[in-house]
Amino acid sequence: MAIAEYEKLDAMALSTLIARREVTASEVLEEAIGRAEKRNGALNAITIPLYDLARTVAKAKLPSGPLSGAPFLLKDLGASYKGTRTSGSGKLFADFVAPHDATIVARYRAAGLITFGKSASPEMGLAPSTEPAMWGPCHNPWNLGHSAGGSSGGAAAAVAARILPMAHATDGGGSIRIPASACGLFGLKPTRARNPSGPDVGEGWGGQSVGHCVSISVRDSAALLDASHGPDIGDPYFAPAPAGKFLDEVGRDPGKLRIALCIDPWNGEPVDPECRKGTEDAAKLCESLGHRVTIARPEFDVQQFRDATRILVAANVYASLAARAKALGKTLEATDAEPLTWSMAELGLKYSAADYAGAITTIHRVGRIVARFFQLHDILLTPTMCSPPWPLGVLSLSTKDTDAYLTAVNRSIAFTSLFNAAGNPAMSVPLHWSASGLPIGIQFVAPFGDEARLFRLAAQLEQAKPWKDKRPAPIAA
Repeated sequence: MAIAEYEKLDAMALSTLIARREVTASEVLEEAIGRAEKRNGALNAITIPLYDLARTVAKAKLPSGPLSGAPFLLKDLGASYKGTRTSGSGKLFADFVAPHDATIVARYRAAGLITFGKSASPEMGLAPSTEPAMWGPCHNPWNLGHSAGGSSGGAAAAVAARILPMAHATDGGGSIRIPASACGLFGLKPTRARNPSGPDVGEGWGGQSVGHCVSISVRDSAALLDASHGPDIGDPYFAPAPAGKFLDEVGRDPGKLRIALCIDPWNGEPVDPECRKGTEDAAKLCESLGHRVTIARPEFDVQQFRDATRILVAANVYASLAARAKALGKTLEATDAEPLTWSMAELGLKYSAADYAGAITTIHRVGRIVARFFQLHDILLTPTMCSPPWPLGVLSLSTKDTDAYLTAVNRSIAFTSLFNAAGNPAMSVPLHWSASGLPIGIQFVAPFGDEARLFRLAAQLEQAKPWKDKRPAPIAA
C-alpha cells in the first residue's frame, strides 16, 4: 500500500497529502478501491462500483480545496451522478441512469471529491436499517450479524470499516444519525434546505429530508458542508446563510451552553440501559466542560405529529412509485416494491389532498414549538436511538413480522424524526460503546440554522473523548 497511515487519516488529511504531492489522487483512490475489494464482500456496503470512472477522474486536473482528491461514495438514493445508475434499491428504478448531476453532486465534484461507487440503502430509504431485497443486507463492521442502520447504512458501514473516511448520506427521519450511531461515526443532519435538493425536486418528504454525510472526523463534515451548502436557482426556500465558514467553527470555543437533557422519548418507547447510560455520561462530560445541563424537552401533540409524518411520507412514496411506473409505461402493481414499501404506498393512495395539507400544517406547528424551546436552551441532548444496533432481519422491508418491524422502527426514530419535521440541525456523536462492543451514538440538537454551534461543540467533544481511532477489527471478504 502506498499510504501506510491511510486508515487513520480523514479526508482533509488525505487531500493535504495530495496537495503537497506526497501522494497522487490516483494512489489515494487505489487505497480505497483495494479496501473495498477486500472488505465489501463481507459488508455489502457498496452496491454499484464506479471504479473505472473514478480512475479517470483521479487522473484529470482536480480543483483545489480542503477535500480535493479524497475518495467518496454517493448514496444510491436520489444523488444522481450523470451517466450512472441510481436504483434506490427498488425494482422500478433498477435501470435508471441519471441524465444529469443532482445539484449537490455537482458541488461535490466541484470540490474535487472522487466518487468511486454508490452505497447501499433500503428501498426508497424507508427503513432505519439497510436490508434491501435487491442487493441483500448491509452488515455492521462492529458485528456482522447486526444492522449498520439506515437508510444510509452502506455509507456508514464503508466508513466504519475504513474503506474511506467520509461518505454521502441523507436523512428524512434519522437516516444520517441512526447509521452514524450504529457504526460509531460522526453524523450531522443539516438544517432544512441547507443543502439543495435540485434540480429535479425542490424538497424531499415535505421538507423533512436533507443530504450531507457520515465521517470519522468533525472537520471533514464541516468542510463538506462548506462545499455543498447554499441555494440553487429556483429553490423554493433555503436555510439562513451562515456567518462564515463552517470549517472555521471547528476548534472555536462553544462558550458555556445551556443544555437540555431528555432521555425519555416522546413516543413512549423504552430506552435500553446502555443508551440511557451513554446519554447520562455525555451529560456529565458536558458538565465537566463547563456547560449547564438541566432536564427539559419540547412538548407537543405526539399522536398528531406521528399521523402527519406518516401522511407526508406515504404520499411521497406513492407519488414517486406512480411517477416512475408512468415513465416506464406500466401499471403500478404490488409486486413493484417490497411488501412494507407497498403498504406505505397504499396508505399514500388512501389519503386525500386535504389530509396532506393538514399534515403540513401540523408539521409546521410542531416546528414552531421546537423553535420556542430553543429560545430558552442552546442545545438539546438525547440518545440517538432507544437501542443499540438491531440484529439483521428485524427491520427488513420484506419481513412478515410487521409488529416486530414497527416496534424496531419506533425505537430507532423516537429521538430523531422530530428534528426532520422541525428542520433543526442535529448530530449523532460516537461517545459510547455497549458492553458487547456495539457503538451507541448521542444526539445533540441546535436551534434552526445553527450548525456552527454544533460544530463548535462537536469539536470540543471530539477533543475531550476522541473516537477517530476507535474502529472495528479488520473485515475480510
